[in-house]
Amino acid sequence: MNWPSHGSNPQYLYEAMGLALPLQFIDFSANINPIGPPSALKEKWPGFFQKINVYPDPYATQLKERIAKSEQTPIDTILIGNGGAELITLLARMLAGKKVLIVEPTFSEYEQACRANKCEIVYHQLVEPNFELNPVDFHSSLMDADAVFLCNPNNPTGIYYPASTVISIIEECEKRDCLVVLDEAFFDFLIEYESVVPYINKFSNLIIIRSLTKMFAIPGIRLGYLIAQPAIVSSLSQLQSHWSTNTIALLAGELCLQNEFFIKESQAYISHERKRLFAFFTQEEFVVSSSNVNFYLLKDPHLKDQFALFEFLLHQGIIPRHTFNFPGLEGRWLRFAIKSNQENNQLMEVLVKWRHHH
Repeated sequence: MNWPSHGSNPQYLYEAMGLALPLQFIDFSANINPIGPPSALKEKWPGFFQKINVYPDPYATQLKERIAKSEQTPIDTILIGNGGAELITLLARMLAGKKVLIVEPTFSEYEQACRANKCEIVYHQLVEPNFELNPVDFHSSLMDADAVFLCNPNNPTGIYYPASTVISIIEECEKRDCLVVLDEAFFDFLIEYESVVPYINKFSNLIIIRSLTKMFAIPGIRLGYLIAQPAIVSSLSQLQSHWSTNTIALLAGELCLQNEFFIKESQAYISHERKRLFAFFTQEEFVVSSSNVNFYLLKDPHLKDQFALFEFLLHQGIIPRHTFNFPGLEGRWLRFAIKSNQENNQLMEVLVKWRHHH
């Protein structure tokens, strides 16, 4: 069966399943902040219109200055991109033909982008249900890789690996002349996050990717940034198409990054909902990954594969993310975003219904 490779855009999923898209559905497949975009964005939106007849700043100077200030890193260590996806594409282009190690299960776009650039792909497989990242096992997978992709907190498990683990990996990779691409698209959902940005000036092999679209619920705008030593930033920017980040994305990014309170409020809301959901899952005998962010893996341990549950949920208008194209998961789990209080309640009601029917 030809599965859609992404969450969101549920019409493609229902089509692949041969089902009609219900009038009422809740999309749990896209990992976006349930609070929605900051209200300041809506207030300032009409003013953005005044700027659309001007070309965007190709150097994104103002946005870079704001990031440089908040992350305490020089402006020439920052590259702005059209979402994390563009930055991943640029990295894959830079790594064309090289050997790339991917820590699985993870976001499928690293592999797609690297394959498109004729990279040789090898895997380091984390073992379910704890998905531990053991540096010693990891080192034995490294061999002669030129680069490693590590997503932390990891998509799809939601598990966060502490800075100490990540730093030991960066050190080992540096000895072997191997780049570490650390995708931190969900870092700002973590209450206990320890920044590795200060290590940029210590390690020339570290590249950090960040996304602004998840926390600020603006995936339709496409905005992300990358932090690395100036030499890497400069070679990546030469591969980037001109004006790749539009004016409205740059303005929205500046506005969002001023919004400290919004982030704190979101973290508290999501953390509260996660505790509530996880208590329910334990009670109803569902297994979940020990997520620290706004999404998690779930499975019914009474099923060998989760297809029957997946189908049941779709019929009920609940859309999880299948995991058929996450190597190492092969459909044995479903991924859910943490949504609003009311939507999470609906999910729990439907799972109770499932329990009583099966």
